[in-house]
Amino acid sequence: MHKKRRVKRKVIVVFVLLILIGLSVGIYCFFDTEKISFDFSFLNQSVKNTKEKIEEEEAKQKKEEEQKKKEEEEALLDNGYGKEIPGPTYIKGILIVNKTYSLPDGFATGNDPTALAALRELQSGANQAGYSIPLLSGFRSHQKQIELYNRYVARDGKDAADTYSARPGHSEHETGLTFDIGAVDDNYGETAPGKWLASHAHEYGFIIRYPKGKEHITKYQYEPWHVRYVGVEHATKIYENQLTLEEYLGIA
Repeated sequence: MHKKRRVKRKVIVVFVLLILIGLSVGIYCFFDTEKISFDFSFLNQSVKNTKEKIEEEEAKQKKEEEQKKKEEEEALLDNGYGKEIPGPTYIKGILIVNKTYSLPDGFATGNDPTALAALRELQSGANQAGYSIPLLSGFRSHQKQIELYNRYVARDGKDAADTYSARPGHSEHETGLTFDIGAVDDNYGETAPGKWLASHAHEYGFIIRYPKGKEHITKYQYEPWHVRYVGVEHATKIYENQLTLEEYLGIA
């Protein structure tokens, strides 16, 4: 009996002590809150760092866009010739040459055998359909392109020449994969053989490289006689979707 009383008294004493400790802590906190305040500054710092990173990324993106816009504007001032990307450059396995992508001197030494064989098949198909589509011009050396381009500039001026003749190193004729066929005539696409060529070139692996209505993309005038060999699979996709080579390769 006495033992139970002693245990009860101890429990009461402990309980009272706990109450007193709690009151003491409460009073201490009330009168000295600065000493026990919680520091959440690390959260502010984290938010600040994140904000700075976002701002840096946005500034970087803005700078890149401004640079791209500047290059595009400069290219327009130079008839489409902007910052040059030295080649040879292949995208989707296709050699790309235009006013941006260039070729080194001596890249090819003649007409590509596969392209030339495909051209012979195209000419045979045209003959069977009752049309003659002769080869007018194929491979040109870098030196030949220099002479040709300079002659056009002397005759028509640089601005005009840049609409129909490529500067040396930027001509598809230097690849050995391109041919001028039929007739060098702006109205060739309206003739019977020109229409046949536009409708069937892809069957032999060729595309009309500079189609009508896409001058703002190719940077050259419409040339219904200028064909480029890319292979039947690629040519068919380009033809069926009415794309330029630049659009097909995702560089338009």
